[in-house]
Amino acid sequence: MIPLIGIEEEYLVVDPRTRHVAPRAAEVLAAATDVLDVVQEITRFQVEARTPPSADLNELGWRLRSARKEVAGAARSCGLAVVASGIPVLGNVMPPPLTDDDRYLQGRVLYRGLQDELSICALHVHVDVPDPEHAVYVGNHLRPWLPTLIALAANSPFFVGRDTGYASWRVISWGRWPVSGAPPYFPSYGAYEGALEALARSGALLDAKTVYWDSRPSPRLPTVEIRVADVPLDVTDSLTLIGLIRALVVTALGAVRRGDRGLPVPGEVLRAAYWRAARYGLQGEILDVRDGTLVPAAVMAGRLIEHVRAALAEAGDLKFVQEGLDRLLRTGSGAMRQRRAYERGNDLQEVVDDLIEATVA
Repeated sequence: MIPLIGIEEEYLVVDPRTRHVAPRAAEVLAAATDVLDVVQEITRFQVEARTPPSADLNELGWRLRSARKEVAGAARSCGLAVVASGIPVLGNVMPPPLTDDDRYLQGRVLYRGLQDELSICALHVHVDVPDPEHAVYVGNHLRPWLPTLIALAANSPFFVGRDTGYASWRVISWGRWPVSGAPPYFPSYGAYEGALEALARSGALLDAKTVYWDSRPSPRLPTVEIRVADVPLDVTDSLTLIGLIRALVVTALGAVRRGDRGLPVPGEVLRAAYWRAARYGLQGEILDVRDGTLVPAAVMAGRLIEHVRAALAEAGDLKFVQEGLDRLLRTGSGAMRQRRAYERGNDLQEVVDDLIEATVA
């Protein structure tokens, strides 16, 4: 059976006159239609759209396009706009104004300055799995491929008025949190449960939802949740990544059923691979953590699609995902497209204008 997928995409609310992020997400939510599942996020700069579960990439694409257009329309009715960017390009965001919620305010007390760069937007992909134990072992198998997904999804080069020099500053900023980034390798489900108990005792967790690893058993759904990607610039890129991620999960589940719990890549090696993927994106070489070699990003993307080819074919997604990956490698990541927009006039306002248009294209 082809697993169901559920999607969450986060967007930034911006003032189309100043192009700065605007702390007016509540107005956009109030203007959104009842048929759209749009919810508040931790800061008042962000909104999140969710899709119902589906096994069909075409249906998910329709729902994502509809969601983006609905959210953009709601924002427009308030004199605002929304953009799909991993971090704010312009605006005074530190510290960000938090949404009125007791849990978010408790997090501010606990995490303090870590929240200064919390206005970040990601693509979260939920894929059905049999149980949390399978989700943990799937995470083991996904670990070697997470840097490649970072490079493909990179869409956060500019942060509040400056070029960070990175393709994905969101990955770097988010990696400072105590329970974030690549999940550790867990040889057993007991080891996973023991780690969570130790993390809770350390005070690093506010609750189960603050286990922010890029692959984790969902704390509220029967899924493995993959949180590694910047929110993509457009829906076609989102669907390409979603197809690859489901195929990775399906491939991993097959290995787990055969008793294979994944390659125990050292955490420090994976951390370095994360840094490199976030720094250079598709314009550099990716560290293939399976053998420690540097590989051009396009070659690593090819290795990824070969790794999941059978799962893509079984789901009927091979042609679509291959074409989407070819397009992404040809036109560039969101980060590359943002930098090209800047180069046209050396003006970050042009970058925001381009983001506003591309988000609903």
